[in-house]
Amino acid sequence: MARKKIREYDSKRLLKEHFKRLSGRDLPIKSAQITESTDFNQLVEEEPWLSSQKLVVKPDMLFGKRGKSGLVGLNLDFAQVIAFVKERLGKEVEMSGCKGPVTTFIVEPFIPHNEEFYLNIVSERLGCSISFSECGGIEIEENWDKVKTIFVPTGLLLTSETCAPLVATLPLEIKGEIEEFIKVIFNLFQDLDFTFLEMNPFTLVDGKPYPLDMRGELDDTAAFKNFKKWGNIEFPMPFGRVMSATESYIHGLDEKTSASLKFTVLNPKGRIWTMVAGGGASVIYADTVGYFLLEILVLLLSSEIMQNTVEHPTKRKYCSMPE
Repeated sequence: MARKKIREYDSKRLLKEHFKRLSGRDLPIKSAQITESTDFNQLVEEEPWLSSQKLVVKPDMLFGKRGKSGLVGLNLDFAQVIAFVKERLGKEVEMSGCKGPVTTFIVEPFIPHNEEFYLNIVSERLGCSISFSECGGIEIEENWDKVKTIFVPTGLLLTSETCAPLVATLPLEIKGEIEEFIKVIFNLFQDLDFTFLEMNPFTLVDGKPYPLDMRGELDDTAAFKNFKKWGNIEFPMPFGRVMSATESYIHGLDEKTSASLKFTVLNPKGRIWTMVAGGGASVIYADTVGYFLLEILVLLLSSEIMQNTVEHPTKRKYCSMPE
């Protein structure tokens, strides 16, 4: 399994597209993506809700703690969103020690709310862990002791009995709705081959769960069976990571073959090569090194034989005789 991060925009797109298929109900979330190439007039034509609602805008760059870093614009109209984006687009920021330019934003409706819930699903070796808390939001780490976690072994369904510890302390009027939401999200997680999914927070709009912030990772080795479900999915580089010319070349080769061809420069001035065995490029590389080493060894032996033949012309031509 290869865990690949995807943008929040794509996480929510997949959630919206497949929630109804798996539950029979609509999930009325809306989002739009802004990049350096975005035509704002065309975007409004395609997403008319942008001009009629208050909005939220934030970077969609695979890093968290955007609110704490002052990178989230709240309760803005579309003109203010454009100004917010233009002021920050292409500018370098530092997050968790990594520096890089902000190139992609996500825009969504501004949702006033009082409740914030936390939901996290992670694929593990023998199953999936599901974590839930009634105290979601930017202070989730400070309230981690209030997070409840269950484990669902591979091959088993998430039943109401299994889910009960997560929602045990919820008020009765929302308990059933959130329990059903968690079960649908878990089914979607497995159906689309997510390896990680986090909503922090999701809230309730007219009594129905509504994700505000979302992170997702997919198993990209499952692309062969999910390419129609995933649609035009993007697997961006981690924030702050820029490929060298050689890395870009090998990345291009990797996309055109069923083999696994990976190359990462850890230190451009280094003299040590690290090789991770996985049955792909590492085996090809090892075989190639072995082949050339054998050729070098043959050449060295041949050179020694020829030298001995010249020094001892009375001895056999193609073998070195002992003195």
